Amino acid sequence: MKGHCYLFLITFGLLSIDSIAEEAVENFNELRTERGPVSAMVRVEPNTVRIGDPVTLTIEVTAEPDVELLMPVFGSSLERFSILEFAPRESIDDLGRTRSTQNYRLQAPASGRHSIPPITIEFVDRRPGQRESPGDEDAYELLTERLEFTVESVVPEGAGDDLKPPLERLDPTDSKAVRPWSWMTILSVLTVITLLFVLIQRIQGQVEKKSAYEIALDRLNALEARPQPDSESMDGFFVELSDLVRRYLENRFALHAPELTTEEFLDVAAVSPDLTREHRSFLRTFLNSADHVKFARHIPAPTDVETALVAVRDFLNQTTDDEISNSDGANPGAAHA
Repeated sequence: MKGHCYLFLITFGLLSIDSIAEEAVENFNELRTERGPVSAMVRVEPNTVRIGDPVTLTIEVTAEPDVELLMPVFGSSLERFSILEFAPRESIDDLGRTRSTQNYRLQAPASGRHSIPPITIEFVDRRPGQRESPGDEDAYELLTERLEFTVESVVPEGAGDDLKPPLERLDPTDSKAVRPWSWMTILSVLTVITLLFVLIQRIQGQVEKKSAYEIALDRLNALEARPQPDSESMDGFFVELSDLVRRYLENRFALHAPELTTEEFLDVAAVSPDLTREHRSFLRTFLNSADHVKFARHIPAPTDVETALVAVRDFLNQTTDDEISNSDGANPGAAHA
């Protein structure tokens, strides 16, 4: 009898362990990507949460010896989430391989299906006999796959109708209360509004529209006229400066930059025939530096702020529109002289 009891307990214990292991496996979503000497693992856990609960994002990259890793900057591709915590770490194992890890605690803004966009990881292959980077590029790129997870609502199904108050019955309208002269007044007001609208449209049509370059230059001049930003206003300064560049690119080259994350926009800019390799290199360096200020709370030196303003002005002058609204045809670069 005791033998049967022991057998039952052992069998029940094994089934419980299998059930716990299965639940643990299903409690996260993980994808792995590899390119040459570098492999990357991206994991989200848990893969299903309630609205308001955080999820943990882990980016773990392993590189062979003599391969230099360039991990993504803080918050890359994660602008749509609230970043609660960030913990980077790097180590060298017994085989000389570099292992870099970035751990985020994120919070989604709403319930439903969400995804971690592809994340770009760069590396330079310094192994003997290997090519350090492809072609004219500075480094190789490894792009991870999109990783999805679900945020459930706290409102139970079917509760939507119960939360809506019933419509009350409307009282009948007294037709005698609306006098004929009231209709005439309404028609007169509508006529005046229509005439004003037509007049405004004509005036606006006569006003010469500014080019994308002139709009961006006005914003840049206004930024330069402000006092030097301090630690409290540095974040807002770089938010406006990076928005200036993004809006200019949207108006000038029809790149829908404001709606994209930094990494997604750089992917679009990489295939734009209107931007040279030097322009794309400037955009990558500038936008990543601005993200570092906005998300990692980095405080640049005053000389770095001035360098950023000069770099943006040079970029505007190098990519300016062919047609400038100034009738005298003045050199656009002379606006700041």
